[in-house]
Amino acid sequence: MTVEPEPMTVKLTDTGYLQLPVDLAERYFPFDLLFAVVRGKELWLLPARGAGGGGLLLKRRNARGDRSVLIREIIPETPPGSLPAFWDERQSALRVALPASEPASDAR
Repeated sequence: MTVEPEPMTVKLTDTGYLQLPVDLAERYFPFDLLFAVVRGKELWLLPARGAGGGGLLLKRRNARGDRSVLIREIIPETPPGSLPAFWDERQSALRVALPASEPASDAR
């Protein structure tokens, strides 16, 4: 029996912050640190343990405990909006689907 990954949603703001709901952040990123890498058409967020190893800091953004991380430098051309995501147990990564790039217009 194959277990389907639970679908989730994260939000990319127009200022380049990725917002994660509190339940997702606390479950998969308990130290509020992560590494981010683009793999193909996905952004992979991998939990980090302890500040000594580096990584990006998740900041609390409201009283509920939702988190945000500045991700603009890693995915600079990505438009803001809600992005589907799922936890990949085998890779220990939150895999976020990035929108398809639009072809560059030829303005002559």
